[in-house]
Amino acid sequence: MIIQIKVIPNASKTELVKTDSGYKARIQCAPVDGKANAALIELLSKEFKIPKSDVEITKGHTGRNKTVLLKTSV
Repeated sequence: MIIQIKVIPNASKTELVKTDSGYKARIQCAPVDGKANAALIELLSKEFKIPKSDVEITKGHTGRNKTVLLKTSV
């Protein structure tokens, strides 16, 4: 399954919200050294109850808008 996510780093809490155009993820981590991407992968892993190894950011590694591949069926 491929999903579109807009990431908001440095948020007050980490959460995932469904929107009309995909998802919005608020991440507490700063976007430094891939920490926000790692936190996003961990968040998606918990929300969709899949292993972290089955979550892959395919586009937008350095931007706020990301395309994420969830390798297991959800």
